[in-house]
Amino acid sequence: MNIRKIVTCTDDVLTEGGREVSPPARTAVVLAVVRNPWAGQGFVTDLAPGIEEFASPLGELLAPRVVEALGRPVEAYGKAAVVGLGGEVEHGSALIHTLKFGDHFRRAAEATTLLPAVEKRAAAGTTFDIPLKHITDATVRSHHQSVEVRVADAPADDEIVIGLAAAAQGRPQARLAPLSSER
Repeated sequence: MNIRKIVTCTDDVLTEGGREVSPPARTAVVLAVVRNPWAGQGFVTDLAPGIEEFASPLGELLAPRVVEALGRPVEAYGKAAVVGLGGEVEHGSALIHTLKFGDHFRRAAEATTLLPAVEKRAAAGTTFDIPLKHITDATVRSHHQSVEVRVADAPADDEIVIGLAAAAQGRPQARLAPLSSER
């Protein structure tokens, strides 16, 4: 696995809607800029060997880092893959849409729900939003949120940015009625 760099970001919201958020709402994101394992090979029909070689090590690397960066129990989580213009969206999807990748984060976060994702093909410096959902109940409306990130110099045409995001709570000042109330 050829990793060029790892970027870690945290965000603490102290006020929302003119009111204090206590404790501050924290999110953390860890992004790995990796060489696309299928770069320069033309159309690759069978992605399984690359998935087998790279998906689990990426999950194993990123999951503990994002949990540590958050510094609190994870309540919401998400993942991302942004593929450079020389690759295909399917290349990013192949790495993150497998239990070999996602189960590392599920275990680290003590999660049971589907891990929401964003994937796209884009030039270096693109901004993308990682969707987040509650770790054990995807219907918990307060935890439906996103975190915006970018890596200024990535992905290069032959790279993929792979990321995990975590939140220690739902949206700051969340006050929508529970989803179950709309029957």
